Order: sequence, then C-alpha cells, then structure tokens
Amino acid sequence: MPSPTTPPSITVDPQELRDAFGFGVAGNFAGHLEQAGEAADFVTVDAVGEAPKGIFPWYVPGRDDFLGVFPLSSDAIAVPASDEPLNLQIEPEVGLLADVAYGDDGVPVAVTPRAIGAFNDCSIRRPGARKISHKKNWGAASKGVARTFLPVDDLSPDGPTASLRLASFLRRDGRTDAYGVDSPLPGYSYYGDTLLAWIVDRLHHQQGSDDTPLEPVGAYLDGCGRPTRILVGIGATRYTAVGESTFLEPGDESIVVVYDGARHDPDAILAAVTAGDEGDLEGASVLVQRVTAAA
Repeated sequence: MPSPTTPPSITVDPQELRDAFGFGVAGNFAGHLEQAGEAADFVTVDAVGEAPKGIFPWYVPGRDDFLGVFPLSSDAIAVPASDEPLNLQIEPEVGLLADVAYGDDGVPVAVTPRAIGAFNDCSIRRPGARKISHKKNWGAASKGVARTFLPVDDLSPDGPTASLRLASFLRRDGRTDAYGVDSPLPGYSYYGDTLLAWIVDRLHHQQGSDDTPLEPVGAYLDGCGRPTRILVGIGATRYTAVGESTFLEPGDESIVVVYDGARHDPDAILAAVTAGDEGDLEGASVLVQRVTAAA
C-alpha cells in the first residue's frame, strides 16, 4: 500500500485529535533505547524476548496536569524556555490511529487499526526523569503528527503495509542529513496482530511502579472516560550518527516520512527532502516541523 486499487490518503487535522488518547511504545526497535541513553531506565522491567519494554502516556484528554495539555502540531516543535541547555531529539515513528473496543466491564478488548502516518514523538533527554512521560509532553507543539495518513485496517507483516518504510531527516543551515535509519515497517520488533494483542495486554496489566519509568496507562484510559480513539506512536527507529549526536535548535526542520518502498527507494526520498520536494512524494505521509523557541 498504497496501490492503484487502495483508497486515497486521508487528511487528519491535529485539532480533530483532541479527544484521542495518546500513548507510545517503548523499545520496539532494537538498539534505539541504547542510543537514546535510556536502556538503564528499564533494567527492572521484565520484557519477554524481543517484546517492547512497555507503553507510556503522552496525552490524556481532560486530565488536569501536564498530560492534559494538547501537544500535537503538524508544522512546529516548540523548544521550552529553560535556564539550562535542553537536549531535544526527533523520535521518528509510525503513528497508528486506531479504535478501541471495550468489554462489558469497561476493559479494552480490541484495538482496530484505521490509518497510519508520520509521527514525531519528540523527546527531551532528561537523565534521572522518573517516568517516560516526563520527557514527552512539555506543552503545545511538543509532538508532531502528519496531516496526511494512509488508510489501513491490516498491519500484517506480509499484508498491505509490507512495502512501507520509515525515514527521517534534519535540515539545518541549508544542509539535509538522515536522522534515523531508513527502516521497513515490518522491521519493528512487534508489529501486526502481535503488536495489537500486546497493546491490549499492556492496557490490561501494566501497573507501573516507583522503580520503573512505566505508568498504569490502562487506568489513565479508563479515568478519562474510555475514549474510543487512540493515537499510538509504535516506536522510534535507530538513529544515524547524525541523529544520535545532534540535538534540535531553533531554525531546524524535522522531517519524518512514511513511504512506499515499492514506489520510491531511500535515495529518492533523500533527494526529494534535500530539494525541499518531500510534499510531492506520491503515496507518502510526510511531517515537516520547524523548530521554534517557546514564546
């Protein structure tokens, strides 16, 4: 996907996602946590085999703390005011728009994919932060979501998303560099029905504790009225050498692209972004955010 027989892409206004519960998947691409300096945070988390480490919230509609602030933007990343240097990194991800079905007891029983698109789970690297969420939502324009999504109802590794890929770039002072390693979507550790079943399980059973960076995300979902729509960042790719060592500055542009590898090869994607023509890529979901200083 996409192909001549698939539905056209859909437009998603970030403001329409104010009622969607937002959370992410930690450790779903081998090596990312180590590059981000966060592997040590999970030493007490018991994950089976190649399973991700857990889920974490970044937006809880109606909540009266920082998690209740709507963080999504399709064109900007705001660097928060600080007396100390802040290390912000792009987290290039696939964003999954999905519906949640609940059982009679109010517990989630199924997650049904509706669309996928480019997502930036931008993070502040805060050593010693107690919870993952403390690095994720610092206010408006701290997260990025593309305006164009690709309709999807099947995430099977050999299904309609089999040829899709995820790439990301940094534009600074007229130069464009790959920021994340261009990767196939089925290259996620957990994908397809395995990922969806695991998410439901985590919403059921993840409790969090003082000695882990995890939280009871399912309880948060219940506490905000059991919304039926969710936006999930399903995991960030490994960084290139540039991405691993370069933090965002005002004036930078962050670009995340979900594209069809059957239509475009990685060199063509890099060439399009370098030329500023990423918006013309057919069959792609593209997110471009300019980095700004918070007002």
